[in-house]
Amino acid sequence: MTFKILICDKIADEGIKLLEKKGYQVTKAWDMPKTQLPNIIGEYDALIVRSATRVTAELLANAKKLRVIGRAGEGIDNIDTAKAQELGITVVNTPHVSYISVAELTIGHMIALARGIVEGTTSLRQGKWIKEELMGTELNGKTLGIIGCGYIGKTVERLAIALGMKVLPVEECALDRFVPLEEMLPQADFITIHVPLTPRTRHMISTREFNMMKDGVMLIDCSRGGVVDQEALYQALISGKVKAAAIDVFEEEPPKNSKLLTLKNVIATPHIGAQTHEAQLKASIQIAQKIIEMLEKPKS
Repeated sequence: MTFKILICDKIADEGIKLLEKKGYQVTKAWDMPKTQLPNIIGEYDALIVRSATRVTAELLANAKKLRVIGRAGEGIDNIDTAKAQELGITVVNTPHVSYISVAELTIGHMIALARGIVEGTTSLRQGKWIKEELMGTELNGKTLGIIGCGYIGKTVERLAIALGMKVLPVEECALDRFVPLEEMLPQADFITIHVPLTPRTRHMISTREFNMMKDGVMLIDCSRGGVVDQEALYQALISGKVKAAAIDVFEEEPPKNSKLLTLKNVIATPHIGAQTHEAQLKASIQIAQKIIEMLEKPKS
């Protein structure tokens, strides 16, 4: 029997080659309009996605042969896992393949905020020399609050300590002590967030939490769109409560008419936390291996 694999979001070639080596029929559908997926999903035994494709209950209702959904990445919030379970479809992902990439982007964003790197580049391209206006701050000696201390948070903690920062993790971390969120917020000069998007974490940082923060705090969000209430963040930024923010994730991606992107004290990237050659290679190979394992497993 030849299994048919539908890949909706681009992954590295190495993973595709593993699937093809097994003799599977692989369809590369990342350039196909998402609206066409319900019309073809019924032909396939396995589906591979990243964050761009939403695997909804409506899509799964047409997946008559589907046995496994593979998410080449960490989060699975774009997959209706309850519906998949109801239909007997296994969901697998690739945890821990991108934690170094996300942690390094977080540190990069933090340095860019502290030193005005983006505004400096933009102003030079405009023919301006605004050296005096770009007075920055050192990270050494500052306090970093880390919300969520899984692989990413622990790596951020290690890198921040190497920069001479004091770290207050809001969760058990290997390198420092646990503190409650309410204790960390008033102390932190910088805050970074590394939790998955769940019903419990949606808008966990909103008006109440911003009001508890130190005036002039800087926020870095490389977690998931929706963890931070972006309207509340906008209000905190224009009031000066939050001095500046770096954002890699949005509640709607790509963002449309985001008020945050109109602010000079916001820098942003298009959800590139895991977008490194190393992370994508590992994710592609690992998800292909997991798809093969599930398809070759005898049906129970």
